[in-house]
Amino acid sequence: MTFTAIDFDPWFKKEAKLDDIGADLSLEDLRLATNQSIDHLLSLIEGLTDADITFDPVDEEADDPHAKPGEEKIGWSIAHIIVHVTASSEEGAAMSSLLARGIAASERPRYETPWQDVTTYAQCVQRLEESRRIRLAYFDAWPDEPHMDVLRAGVSERFEAYFGKVNATAAALMGLSHEVGHYDQIVDARQQALAARQTT
Repeated sequence: MTFTAIDFDPWFKKEAKLDDIGADLSLEDLRLATNQSIDHLLSLIEGLTDADITFDPVDEEADDPHAKPGEEKIGWSIAHIIVHVTASSEEGAAMSSLLARGIAASERPRYETPWQDVTTYAQCVQRLEESRRIRLAYFDAWPDEPHMDVLRAGVSERFEAYFGKVNATAAALMGLSHEVGHYDQIVDARQQALAARQTT
């Protein structure tokens, strides 16, 4: 279950590509799903303490080749996950606004808040609400008649084979589906944090 109006299950099961899922979606669908995802993330962290937010969970499957040296195998705290998923969703929304305006961009418009700087529940809430505002603003930048035939430039054949043809809608879905894919990781980190709290 994705907790958004957009069903990403076919994507996660590799039964459809993102351009298939986005074929009949409107800008309002993207706005709705964005708000639903932010609201769900807020519900997942509701009631947590600052210690819970920064708790380092055990993750036997941790393997991030893009991480800084020494961080490839660490479990991610809830704060770490929040800054990561919001950065990806903002990147997708930013790319979507460029493509919708007819700009075949290739460089990734991405910035990720350093997770080490987020140490409180209040900061996580602030980051999520800030991300909501940023994403919706990018969607507001779509023209009345978006250039849905303009695709992300500079991608490899492997990239296109995996994601499909990335137009404005699919670009937004790249970030949002990534966020949805991390829901269970947040649930697991929350459960571990609460269990640790009970034993101390």
